[in-house]
Amino acid sequence: MANNNSFKNGGVKTKSISSSSSSYSSGYKSKPSVTSGGRRSSTGSTGNSAGALHKDTPGVSGRVRVAVRLRPRNTEEQSTDADFADCVEVQPELKRLKLRRNNWDSDTFEFDEVLTEFASQKRVYEVVAKPVVESVLDGYNGTVMAYGQTGTGKTYTLGRLGDEDTSARGIMVRAMEDIFAEISPESDSISVSYLQLYMETIQDLLDPTNDNLSIMEDPKSGDISLPGATLIEVRDQPSFVELLRLGEAHRFAANTKLNTESSRSHAILMVHVKKCVKERDGENGGKAHMSRTMKAPVVRKGKLIVVDLAGSERIDKSGSEGHTLEEAKSINLSLSALGKCINALAENSSHVPVRDSKLTRLLRDSFGGTARTSLVITIGPSPRHRGETSSTIMFGQRAMKVENMLKIKEEFDYKSLARKLDVQLESLIAEHEREQKAYQDEVQKIRLDAKKQMSDAEKSYKDAFEKERLKYQRESMESIKKLEVQLAANQEKQGDKRVKVGFKDEGVRSSTNAELIEAKKLLQNEILLRKAAEEEISNLRNQVVQWKRSEATGNAEISKLRKMLEDEVHHREKLEEEISMLQNQLLQLSFDADETRKQLEIGHGVDMSGEMGSLVSPVRQQQMAYSGEQKGSVAKLFEQVGLQKILSLLEAEDPDVRIHAVKVIANLAAEATNQEKIVEAGGLTSLLSLLTTSEDENIHRVAAGAIANLAMNETNQELIMSQGGISLLAMTAENADDPQTLRMVAGAIANLCGNDKLQLMLRAEGGIKALLGMVRCRHPDVLAQVARGIANFAKCESRASTQGIKTGKSLLIEDGALPWIVKNANNEASPIRRHVELALCHMAQHEVNAKDMISGGALWELVKISRDCSREDIRILARRTLSSSPTFQLELKRLRLNTG
Repeated sequence: MANNNSFKNGGVKTKSISSSSSSYSSGYKSKPSVTSGGRRSSTGSTGNSAGALHKDTPGVSGRVRVAVRLRPRNTEEQSTDADFADCVEVQPELKRLKLRRNNWDSDTFEFDEVLTEFASQKRVYEVVAKPVVESVLDGYNGTVMAYGQTGTGKTYTLGRLGDEDTSARGIMVRAMEDIFAEISPESDSISVSYLQLYMETIQDLLDPTNDNLSIMEDPKSGDISLPGATLIEVRDQPSFVELLRLGEAHRFAANTKLNTESSRSHAILMVHVKKCVKERDGENGGKAHMSRTMKAPVVRKGKLIVVDLAGSERIDKSGSEGHTLEEAKSINLSLSALGKCINALAENSSHVPVRDSKLTRLLRDSFGGTARTSLVITIGPSPRHRGETSSTIMFGQRAMKVENMLKIKEEFDYKSLARKLDVQLESLIAEHEREQKAYQDEVQKIRLDAKKQMSDAEKSYKDAFEKERLKYQRESMESIKKLEVQLAANQEKQGDKRVKVGFKDEGVRSSTNAELIEAKKLLQNEILLRKAAEEEISNLRNQVVQWKRSEATGNAEISKLRKMLEDEVHHREKLEEEISMLQNQLLQLSFDADETRKQLEIGHGVDMSGEMGSLVSPVRQQQMAYSGEQKGSVAKLFEQVGLQKILSLLEAEDPDVRIHAVKVIANLAAEATNQEKIVEAGGLTSLLSLLTTSEDENIHRVAAGAIANLAMNETNQELIMSQGGISLLAMTAENADDPQTLRMVAGAIANLCGNDKLQLMLRAEGGIKALLGMVRCRHPDVLAQVARGIANFAKCESRASTQGIKTGKSLLIEDGALPWIVKNANNEASPIRRHVELALCHMAQHEVNAKDMISGGALWELVKISRDCSREDIRILARRTLSSSPTFQLELKRLRLNTG
C-alpha cells in the first residue's frame, strides 16, 4: 500500500465537520449548471426520500460528486522545486482551485469540495464518503473512487489502516466503522469482497488461487456480478481490518521514480449490506398480533464499492521498464477507457464504450447507473507535473457532468417469515400439548376422587342400612316370639284354671286386651322405624343420583375440551399447509433460478457457481428442509456444517463435490486460527492422500495450495515431512503441466525449505530436485516460487554453517542448482531476481562454496549485485560477503575488479 506520511492536519483550523458534511451532501439530486470558462457549480437540496422509495420506483437523479485533494510537497519536491512556486492555488472557502499557466495567467475551476494539504483524514471522509455510506444504509448502491497521478495519495486517502496513528485511518476503515454502528447483528449482515484488476485480469485478494475471475451481467436488471469471488461475512471492525491487511499483502506494487511503493493494480472493495427495516406502530396499534406476524419483513440491500485506482503515469517520468512498463501500459489503457466512458456520459452520447475495459464494466453502475457516486481526485503541487495535474482536474470536471438515477433496493424476506412462523407454530403446539396434558390430568384426578367418594358413601350407607334392618328385624322377631310365648302361657293357664277363675274371666280378658294393645304399639313403632330407614335409603339413592349427574356434567366438559383440542389440531394443520405452500413457492423460485443459471451457462459458456454453492447443496439435503439463501461466506459454512462434515466430503464420489470441499479447506487453511483445527481433525492427512488417490489436476492444484498454507506453520512442516509430504509433492510436480498447479506445489516446497531442521530430509526425499524440475514450465509465477525456495534453503544452510552445524559445500551446488541460479540472476521479473540475489549472497557466505561459485560464473553476478541491486540491504550483504572471503578477494585482484 502506498504510504504518504505528509498527510497530517498540521494544526491549521478548518470548517466544522457537520457544516462541511451538510454542504457536501446538498445538491445530490440537483443537476449541475455550467458556468463560463468551463467551471461548474451546483445548487439544490436533498430530500429524505429513502424511506419512501421501493425497488419498483423509477429512481431519482443524482449527480456524481467530485472533491479535489491537494498533497503537500514531499521531501524530493522540497529540495528539487525549492525555487519554484506551486502550480496549484486552492481556495477552499470558495470551493475553487487555480491552476497556474505561468507567473501571470491561471485557469480557475470549481468543485463540490476543495481540500487543502492540511485537511485531516476525518474531514476528507466526512465530505467525500459519509453521504454515500448513509445512502448505502438506506438501500442504495454507492461508489467512492480515487483518481490521480501516481504518488499523489490515493491509497493513503482510501486504504490507510491507521495502526500507528488512528487519526490517519482512511475512507475504507471509517466507512465500515459507521456501517457497524448503524446495523443490528441479530437481523442485519455485512459481506465483503476484495479484488484487484491487474493487467486486465480480475484477481481475488482474499483468495490468491482465484486469479482469473469472470464478469457476469444480469440480462434483466443489468447488475454486474463476479462468480467465484470470495464473499466473507464480517461481524466486527477488527475482522474487517484483518481482511484488508490480508488483501493488501497480495496486491501488486513496484518501485518507480515517482513512488517507492506504486500500486500496479486497481483495488476494488465491495461491501454488501443487508439491513432489515424496522416496522413502526401505526394508528391501529390495537389490531391482532397475528396480522403483524404474517407480514414479511422488508430487507434493504445496499452495495458500497470503494475503488483505489492505480496512478496514471508518464513512462519518461516514472522510469518504468520491462515488466513494470507492461503494467504501466495496462494501467493507462484502462484509465483511458474510463475517461472515454465519462466523456460519452458527460456529452449525453448515444454510445458509451463500457466494454472496452474490465474496469469500465465493473464501474458501469457507478457512472450513468443507479449508484450514488463520489469521486476524489488527488493532485500534487509540483510545477514539474503540471501536465498530469491539469489532466486530473479535467477528468474531475467531466465527471461532474455525469448524472445517475438512484434507485433503492428493497425486497420482502419470505424465508425469514417462514422460519419465524415455523418457530411460532412449534411453540403453540408445545404450549397446547402442555395445557391439554394438565387439563386431562386434572379431569382424571377429579373423576377418581368422585368415584372414591361415591364408593365410600354407598358402602357406608349400605352397611348402616343393613345394620338397622337386621336390628329392627331381630327386635320384631323377639317381640313376636315373646308375645306368642305369653299368649300360649296365658291360654294354658286359662285352660287349667278355667273353673277356678270363672268368676275372674272379665279381669283376665281385660289384661289380655292390654297386652295386645301394647303389642300393636310395638308393631307400629317397628313400622315407623322401617319407614324412617326406607326414607334414609331413599335419600342415599338421591345422593347417588346427584353424583352420577355430576359425573355426566364432567363428561360433557371433557367432550367440550376434546372438541377444542380437535379445533386446535385443525388450525395447526391449516398453518402447516400454509407453510408447506410457502416452502413449495421457495423451492419453485430456487428451481427457476437454477434453470436461469443453466441457460446462462449454456449461452455464455461461463461457470456461474461459486466455490461454496456445490458444497453447501449436498450438506443442505442432510441437515435441513430448507436453509434460506445460499451462504457465500466460508466462515459461516464452517460454523454451520462443521469441519468433520467438510472433511468427509473429500471422499465423495462426485468430483465437483470433492473439488469444492478442497477449496473450502484451502480457504480455511489460509487463516492461522483454523490450521490447528484442520490438522487435529485429520485434514492434512486427507489433503496429502488426495495427491495420490485423485487424478483430477484441479484437485491437485487446490490441495497443494492448502498444504502450502498449512506449511507456513513450523509444527505443520514437521508433520508434512513425517507423512511423506515432500515425496508426494515431488510426484505431483513431476506429473503436472498446469502452471497454477506447479506454482502451488513450488510454494509448499518453498515454505518447507525455510525450516532448519528439515534440510537433510528435504534434500534426501527429492525436494531440491523437484524444485529444479519445475523450471521447465518457465512461467514467471512458478519460477518466482522456485527462486524463493532456493533462497530459503540457502539461508538455512548459511545459518547452519555460521553456527558450525554444517560443513562441506552447499547441497544446492551438489544437486546442480548453481547454473540455474546464475542464469536467472538478471531475470526481468523482480520477484525472481530478488530471491536469486539473496540465494547467491547466502551461498557465498560459506567459504567452501567459493571455488565452485567462481568456476560457475557466480562471482561476476555477485559483483553486479553489489553495484546495481535496487535494494540497499542486498547490495550491502553482497559487498560484505565479497570482502569477507579470501578466495573471492584473490580472484577479484587477479581480474582487477573493484567491488567498491
